[in-house]
Amino acid sequence: MRIAVIIIHLLSFTMTRAGAATNVTDRLALLEFKAKITNDPLGVMSSWNSSHHFCQWYGVACGRRHHQRVTELNLNTCKLSGSISPHIGNLSFLRKLYLANNSFSYEIPPQIGHLRRMQVISLFNNLLSGEIPSNISACSNLDVVQLYGNKLIGKIPVELSSLTSLKDLSLGGNNLVGTIPLSIANLSYLETLFLSRNNLHGSIPRFIGQLKNLRNLALGGNLFSGTIHSSIFNLSSIQVLDVGGNDIHGTLPMSLGVSLPYLQFFSISKNQFIGSLPSSLSNASNIKVFQVSQNKLTGNLPSFEKLTKLSILLLEINHFGNGKDDDLKFLHGLANATALRVLVFGVNKFGGKLSEKIANFSQKLEIFTIDNNQIYGNIPTGIEFLVNLNLFDASGNNLSGIIPSSTGKLSNLAILSLSENNFIGNIPSSLGNLTNLIRIYLHDNQFQGNIPPSLGNCKQLLLFDLSNNNLTGLLPPQIFEISSLSLGLDLSTNRLHGSIPDEIGNLKQLGTLYLQHNLLSGNIPSNLGRCVSLETLIMSRNLFQGLIPSSLSALRGLQILDLSYNNISGRIPIFLTNLSLSKLDLSHNDFEGMVPVEGIFKNASAISIVRNNRLCGGINDLGLPTCISDKESKRKQRRTVILIVSAIMGIVALVLACLVLWFSRKRRKHSASCDSEKANLLRLSYQHLLKATNDFSSDNLIGSGGFGSVYKGILEQDGGVIAVKVLNLARRGASKSFLAECEVLRNARHRNLVKVLTACSSVDYGGNDFKALVYEFMDNGSLDDWLYPTHHPRNLNIVQRLNIAIDVACALEYLHCHSGTIPIVHCDLKPSNVLLDKEMTAHVSDFGLVKFLHKEMIRPTSNQSSSLAAIGTIGYCPPEYGLGNDASTSGDIFSFGVLLLEMFTEKRPTHDIFKDGLSLHSFVKRAMPEEVIEIVNPTLLQMEEATLSHFYYSKNIIRKDKLVECLISVFEIGILCSSESPQERLNIGDVVIQLSSIRNKLQMTTG
Repeated sequence: MRIAVIIIHLLSFTMTRAGAATNVTDRLALLEFKAKITNDPLGVMSSWNSSHHFCQWYGVACGRRHHQRVTELNLNTCKLSGSISPHIGNLSFLRKLYLANNSFSYEIPPQIGHLRRMQVISLFNNLLSGEIPSNISACSNLDVVQLYGNKLIGKIPVELSSLTSLKDLSLGGNNLVGTIPLSIANLSYLETLFLSRNNLHGSIPRFIGQLKNLRNLALGGNLFSGTIHSSIFNLSSIQVLDVGGNDIHGTLPMSLGVSLPYLQFFSISKNQFIGSLPSSLSNASNIKVFQVSQNKLTGNLPSFEKLTKLSILLLEINHFGNGKDDDLKFLHGLANATALRVLVFGVNKFGGKLSEKIANFSQKLEIFTIDNNQIYGNIPTGIEFLVNLNLFDASGNNLSGIIPSSTGKLSNLAILSLSENNFIGNIPSSLGNLTNLIRIYLHDNQFQGNIPPSLGNCKQLLLFDLSNNNLTGLLPPQIFEISSLSLGLDLSTNRLHGSIPDEIGNLKQLGTLYLQHNLLSGNIPSNLGRCVSLETLIMSRNLFQGLIPSSLSALRGLQILDLSYNNISGRIPIFLTNLSLSKLDLSHNDFEGMVPVEGIFKNASAISIVRNNRLCGGINDLGLPTCISDKESKRKQRRTVILIVSAIMGIVALVLACLVLWFSRKRRKHSASCDSEKANLLRLSYQHLLKATNDFSSDNLIGSGGFGSVYKGILEQDGGVIAVKVLNLARRGASKSFLAECEVLRNARHRNLVKVLTACSSVDYGGNDFKALVYEFMDNGSLDDWLYPTHHPRNLNIVQRLNIAIDVACALEYLHCHSGTIPIVHCDLKPSNVLLDKEMTAHVSDFGLVKFLHKEMIRPTSNQSSSLAAIGTIGYCPPEYGLGNDASTSGDIFSFGVLLLEMFTEKRPTHDIFKDGLSLHSFVKRAMPEEVIEIVNPTLLQMEEATLSHFYYSKNIIRKDKLVECLISVFEIGILCSSESPQERLNIGDVVIQLSSIRNKLQMTTG
């Protein structure tokens, strides 16, 4: 008996020691997992320390058996960045792995195949790349594999066939190629097969029809072709069937509504289906989303009376209807769909009259489009009951009558399109109540009377089109006070008269203005020159007179100008040669004098000046007579040139003699030229730069700062465009700034740093020291110009802002980490120092305050270092610089954080509202996350809304939600970067990864 007890104790001791060992294995594996986390903004990993048993760590769950081995790791939606450690393969009792909705990158470690007990792998919505590990098939107990929303490549592994217990295989939203492997047929328990948004091709295999437990089949957004086998339409358990966005053809089975009794989501949009919708669809009472748009379907539609759960119905761009009165009978049953939000059946052949019963539609209806059909009659009374309507598009039909004044009660309406119909009468003044309108299309009708001044209340309008009607009266000034108008204002082809109100100068963001074919008169208003964003200006066939005002020279972005068929007189202004014009029509006016020969006037096919009988000169292709004074002026010019050349040669000879004498006597203590390493760069003298910038003319001045001014120049040698930064050597520290900038540009090379062409250290004609840096010219100016426009206001959308932020972060990462052995601190990051090239790629510039974190490079005293740090711009300097601390890379991170917050709020850190302890940082932090929309510039949101087309509305609804998520994530990064404590600020490498992830997820919703 005693021997038996001893044996039991020995066995217990041995098992305890073994359990302790395996506990150590799990703990070490978790610590290795933590070591691969590069960013943890929520601090969820802080509990992973020795003060707690690892089973109590956040996201870790252990089993009661097997001596507390880790069985579950759940870190979903924790905003973690980094990679997945291969040591995860040592958690041999792990059954469930949840790492979704983070920013994990790199490959899925193949060691995951060691986890034989694994049941759930959920890694969706990350940045994982590489191929799907084939040895995942060794996890024979797997029920769920969710890898969608990553960057995975390669083919679907055939080895997945061994996962015979698998119920959920979700691989959508990646870059997978190839076909659906035959081995999937072995997954008899499969309930979800989600492969949408990849690059898979071939036909949809018929063996999918053998997966009798399948509930969700999503194959949309691939390259599938061929037909769908009938067995798939007989999978009675199917709830989701999505094959949209492929190249599939064929017809829908007549039994569709009966054979799929549980169907909730059905999409075949953007394919090549033909035939009609089966009448059995009337029995599909569980349908919520039905999308068949962009096919070749025909015939009348079945009754939707029993489809009471229907929320989204997309039928557009097909051949439905026969142009007959009974085509719209299907609408009657939709009154029973109490959850209906989107109803779209434009671009078909529907005839008939729009029924009064639409007033009985669900009040949840947001999108209602019936455009480009053959529908006639009036807009039904009672439409005002659709109180949540956001978009109403009835354009391109045969509708008639008047617009009911009750339309003005649709207070949520953002887009109203009634164009290309037969509407008559006055435009109701009640439309001025639609203050949320961003687009209004009323063109190509028979409206008459005045333009209602009340439309000036629609302060969010981006586009306003009333062209091709019978409107009369004066132009109401109120219309020209809608400063949000940016996409276009079209009042052409009416009978409007009078002059253009001076208020037109308020439309500083307007891109296109069409006023042609009216009876407008008077002079062209000088205030038109304040519309500095104009690209197209058409004012032809009116009664305008007088001169072309010189203020139009400010329209630097103007591409098309048409002033033909008016009574405009005077000389053709020379400033037209400096604009970006691609088409100019001045024909049928009363211009006189010499036609210019520069700019657009070099291209006879791009201009029209016919029926201006007093013009002369110009290029030969125009066939105009020679101007009378040409010969005499040429003789005078020759004499003048000879005298000037002789005088200049004498002066040059004298100056050269003086310079030689002066240089021989003057001793210089320092040479401020950049290293000889730049000897192979472009060689430019003071004289070259003087000529390129037209004597450093104020007309060529494009910016100025503490240490100098920047001029645009054009090189005489090859016509190349340059930017010349001339140092103000009277300013203390300017020479040091020159040396510092030369040193950076000698050592640093990166696509997001401004490219230096050469440096010039010389003397000017007055014998004064002259120092300048010559850069590659940036066509789109600075970020400051875009955020706070004065001359050329334009807007940046969210993706463009993210791209710029990523470019700036990449430049800082290079300066801090990869520019050599010496980290470089910029010390003055702000919007005016971020320049944008022709492709809108951002380049960080102005290294005059740069600090090298290496004493052998620059040897300031501690006081000098602090002084240097404090020179940076107020609002962008971190608080520690004000306390005398040395410049550091974390100081640049602070400046970047402020810059990021500024880019999305369009509020400078020195804005008047930031006082009494309120800063841009705290302003944004207080609004997070519920009020984030309130702090974003409204124009930015309007731009995003304006990009929504009226197809695929279910995707657009998701887009809006993703947009808010994106803004919250961006602001969170900005808040962390601009933290008061340097220790709380993010690493710049992590910033690049996180911003790239935000951009990719946002773009995924638009794909």
